[in-house]
Amino acid sequence: MSTPETPISPEVENDLQTVLRGCDELLVQSEFAVKLQNSRNTGTPLRIKLGLDPTAPDIHLGHTVVLNKMRQLQDMGHNVIFLIGDFTSMIGDPSGRNATRPPLTREQIEVNAKTYYEQASKVLDPARTEVRYNSEWCDPLGARGMIQLASRYTVARMMERDDFTKRFKGGIPISVHEFLYPLMQGYDSVALKSDLELGGTDQKFNLLVGRELQKEYGQAAQCILTMPLLEGLDGVEKMSKSKNNYIGITETPDSMFGKLMSISDTLMWRYYELLSFKSLQDIATLAQQVKEGRNPRDVKVELAQEIITRFHSAADADGALANFEARFRDGAIPEDMPEINLGPGPLGILKILKEAGLASSGTEAGRNVQQGGVRVDSQRVEDKNLQLEAGTYVVQVGKRKFARVTVSA
Repeated sequence: MSTPETPISPEVENDLQTVLRGCDELLVQSEFAVKLQNSRNTGTPLRIKLGLDPTAPDIHLGHTVVLNKMRQLQDMGHNVIFLIGDFTSMIGDPSGRNATRPPLTREQIEVNAKTYYEQASKVLDPARTEVRYNSEWCDPLGARGMIQLASRYTVARMMERDDFTKRFKGGIPISVHEFLYPLMQGYDSVALKSDLELGGTDQKFNLLVGRELQKEYGQAAQCILTMPLLEGLDGVEKMSKSKNNYIGITETPDSMFGKLMSISDTLMWRYYELLSFKSLQDIATLAQQVKEGRNPRDVKVELAQEIITRFHSAADADGALANFEARFRDGAIPEDMPEINLGPGPLGILKILKEAGLASSGTEAGRNVQQGGVRVDSQRVEDKNLQLEAGTYVVQVGKRKFARVTVSA
């Protein structure tokens, strides 16, 4: 862990353990320990970078997994840089894609970026956060600079990326502009002189490109910290607005509470691990209590209240619990409910109610909506023409009919 030149103090070892909690991988751990120690010795904060592309206007709980880690590093006294990828959004991140991702227009990016930092400030301390846009250094590069940058990375290295390899072998087209995405994200690290870059596990290749480009430009190579991807409400796909399995951090307390209570008892522990600020020991104690007979629903309530308090207030959390219990006073959401797979989406709510067995006919389904007896993820449905996109939903009719409906893409 330490080197003869830079012995690692107990304080830095403690900081390192805090950084490692919940992370998937820290590369290179010994290098980062030295960076932490040098920072403490010199009083010079490290530069910690996180880049997010404003591909949608809202931040969801999945984004906060890495934002929470940034806040920990911020509280240690380091400089955190919240980088909005307004330039790279126009390329489109191919990570995890089996097809070319359509780039966003400048207008779409500007609309989405307006809300990003405001929402991220619910996690980060805005007074201690440096906000940057990568168009600052990417736009001035121009064609000449782009060609010079491209000369510093080989096609062979780029094809080491899993999704590119699979698409190439499968005969699925790869556009040349997609090679530019990891290259430009890597160049962000050069421009910002970052010491550590954070991202989800699906970003590992891009983060490593930044590390290699820094060496090419004569800089000290950044370390990289990857965080697990949070599964969405379906417990299968990663949380994503496009899959409609997400919980937005600006949703109403009632909506957040209902969605959190809809997750499975198994998925609940994953959410505790990645989202809760409780200590690992406290979480282990809760798990033991459930093993000994405590109702997992009560533990799920604790999680929902913690998260709603964080993004709203303790009073809002109490109110959401009271509203939830009032809605289901005569029958709680069942631990087990029918799992229905329908699709492809979008599907009309009346068709869903009929095919899920929650209404005997389209006419009855329409009558249930008119009478205010239909809810989707605890939210009352008022429009008989409501269309549900691909995703997983808890659909309820009256107080006792429930189904977990998955609409396929």
